[in-house]
Amino acid sequence: MITNKTPLRPLIPRLEKVLPDTRRDHTRVDEVVFKNQMAYCVCRYPLGMSGGQIQDEDISASSQWSESTAARYGRLNFEEGDGAWCPEITVEPDNLKEFLQIDLRSLHFITLVGTQGRHAGGIGNEFAQMYKIKYSRDGSRWISWRNRQGKQVIEGNRNAYDIVLKDLEPPVVARFVRFMPVTDHSMNVCMRVELYGCEWLDGLVSYNAPAGQQMNIPEHVVYLNDSVYDGAIIYSMTEGLGQLTDGVCGLDDFTESHVYNVWPGYDYVGWSNQSFPGGYVEIMFEFDRIRNFTTMMVHCNNMFTYNVKAFQHVVCYFRSESDWEATPLAFSPSVDDEDPSARFVPVPLANHMASAIKCQFYFADVWLLFSEITFQSDTAMYNTTLTPPKDDPTHKVDDSTTRILIGCLVAIIFILVAIIVIILWRQVWQKMLQKVSGMANEIQMTESILSTQSETFAYSHNQSSGGTSEQESSSTYERIFPLGPDYQEPSRLICKLPEFAQNSEEPGICSGLTVAQDGVPHYAEADIVALQGVTGSNMYAIPALAMDLLSGKDMAVEEFPRKLLTFKEKLGEGQFGEVHLCEAEGIQEFMNKEFLFDVPEEATVLVAVKMLRSDASKNARNDFLKEIKIMSRLKDPNIVRLLAVCIYSDPLCMITEYMENGDLNQFLSRHEPEGQLALLSNAATVSFGNLCYMAAQIASGMKYLSSLNFVHRDLATRNCLVGKNFTIKIADFGMSRNLYSGDYYRIQGRAVLPIRWMSWESILLGKFTTASDMWAFAVTLWEILNFCKEQPYSQLTDEQVIENTGEFFRDQKRQIYLPQPVLCPDSLYKVMLDCWRRNAKERPSFQEIHRVLLQIQP
Repeated sequence: MITNKTPLRPLIPRLEKVLPDTRRDHTRVDEVVFKNQMAYCVCRYPLGMSGGQIQDEDISASSQWSESTAARYGRLNFEEGDGAWCPEITVEPDNLKEFLQIDLRSLHFITLVGTQGRHAGGIGNEFAQMYKIKYSRDGSRWISWRNRQGKQVIEGNRNAYDIVLKDLEPPVVARFVRFMPVTDHSMNVCMRVELYGCEWLDGLVSYNAPAGQQMNIPEHVVYLNDSVYDGAIIYSMTEGLGQLTDGVCGLDDFTESHVYNVWPGYDYVGWSNQSFPGGYVEIMFEFDRIRNFTTMMVHCNNMFTYNVKAFQHVVCYFRSESDWEATPLAFSPSVDDEDPSARFVPVPLANHMASAIKCQFYFADVWLLFSEITFQSDTAMYNTTLTPPKDDPTHKVDDSTTRILIGCLVAIIFILVAIIVIILWRQVWQKMLQKVSGMANEIQMTESILSTQSETFAYSHNQSSGGTSEQESSSTYERIFPLGPDYQEPSRLICKLPEFAQNSEEPGICSGLTVAQDGVPHYAEADIVALQGVTGSNMYAIPALAMDLLSGKDMAVEEFPRKLLTFKEKLGEGQFGEVHLCEAEGIQEFMNKEFLFDVPEEATVLVAVKMLRSDASKNARNDFLKEIKIMSRLKDPNIVRLLAVCIYSDPLCMITEYMENGDLNQFLSRHEPEGQLALLSNAATVSFGNLCYMAAQIASGMKYLSSLNFVHRDLATRNCLVGKNFTIKIADFGMSRNLYSGDYYRIQGRAVLPIRWMSWESILLGKFTTASDMWAFAVTLWEILNFCKEQPYSQLTDEQVIENTGEFFRDQKRQIYLPQPVLCPDSLYKVMLDCWRRNAKERPSFQEIHRVLLQIQP
């Protein structure tokens, strides 16, 4: 983490110094650091109680009132059986024996839980007002969850039908989870539950380390103990996990209090060299199985003014079977005496195979402070089961024999699968030949589409109008995200289907045309891989008719002095650039007169800075300058404006507006709808009228873009910024933020698509139009009316979302629509359904939507 007052200019050199290995390996830092320690907002997927992925046999309970209230009926938002799990007896205040247990089959990082009572269509009225959670990683040792203040009881439901979600702070790493109802008086209790999180790919099941110590400084005492460690703590910490694995990095200044309103130093575990005669702190890490380790990332504090520095040297020992390897691995990072910022120090582990690692971290100064330690590894092929409890003798097997048997079985399975695939392929091929006599012609047409894959959108449009511009004929993004021979766009495959070839509603698709018959410009499927700009943000799609915006060398923005930019935080990054949140001093002097700031002239202004890395390619630089020209022409009250640029020297920067309330997704998720429940919980609220007002502003901004024939292609609440008085401006850098990586579907590790917001024709046919933006607008409106508490199609996997687009294409009335939000009136939901019509021509315009939303205003 970088201090709030770090100037922008030295930012990139410092990052290169801190993370040289990851930059040389062309590995994104966030993938290395947060591969498994995902932030709360990303690692919040339902784990399968409501979606059915968790099987009935993995749900058990201490008891059940009847067969119709068995554990398997304790699924959130389900009304099967008698509507919930209910224990056999009435729950008493001093009785904590009743529980509902879930087996996730593997370790998971659990950040959120949801509970609900038994409603049963109005027949039931039982719910748990309070509950506790216990969890286990091996099924034998159970741990009681407690929050960062040490409280174990979680507030539950106040009625039988509402779903109550509670963040687990800190999160837990577990395979088994128990919900245990708690009451303050004798009462009948029933529960439906869900767990939210993601798979724990680190595989770390415990770390053992000396107990943290306290530091006495002139201002106060700093406690550097691991307060959420779930193992045993006496003189040392044994067999548990805690703050070193909770996904939260400590502040640069460890003497400041953290956001959790706890004591200074809370997020760090620290030790003084006076207590360690050997000059090092030893930490042992135990894993679920033998793994192939590549990197260990250690987040260290480096406030040398308080005699704190990152470690000087580390020696690591590896244990794959029962004995430790004789030869350790040693690594010495460069010692930094200039920058006091906390940082991740990468330790290369050279592909060592181990189920345990013991590392000795040597002091570089008086104090050593760690806040996070994470590992990058692959599991060993010959050992793929969780390590059994140590006291279970039935699992002690000969590893060498097991490896041989598994190897033989894998080989046999591969041979059988190959034979089955060949047989099935021959049968399918024969049926295809029988059904379609003209398959050869269709394959030829498919090859024609393949040949267009390396063309840009502008080039394909120039072809249709007779133009052959050399400048517009090469695709920068084809080089950035080259599609290999192992991947085919869905539209290429769909062109081979007889049902598509016979469909008269989509003329020209299989012949590679990129302009619809009605003359409305749309965007070729080759443009799908161009969705991400060089800084990681979305890049507007522009038709050939609007390419004159890019002609000429003039730009309607001024150069801004870099020294007046103060770095606040990194919002996101792409392959060749980054997006930073900064404060700009005196930017009002550099603005056009028609642009008005609602801040005093002497005050700093919050801005977003898109910055191109100095090592970016020539094509990336050209695209960056092209994006500046595009942005400089956009002038609308509901579109984020380009304020100034820094292009006279590297790194190239464009400075855009940023609103004080952040993005709409985060803003709404912190609020609740007006009502009695919000009053009881004293939560911040937003009225239905204000929700419609914000949606109307988004429609107004999109009306402006559509008037220019611009297509946004990534409209969502994450790409809308919120200012004072619910002012909304549409932005374009949500894709670059790690916070929203779960909203994007990665194609073969190269391109990313926001498939849950995309129209069926954009996903299957690669068509991006104002009508596809209208589809995304309706999904955005659905997010708004749900207060962004749920991801669209949350009950579907990414693959199922893509399958659902196939149902839209086949149009056999089996497609799944997003459900009507509770706050949404029938008339407005009908408008949303109109936006999701299969035929793009039948969808309303943004002018119509804007008018409808204005009429809803109270």
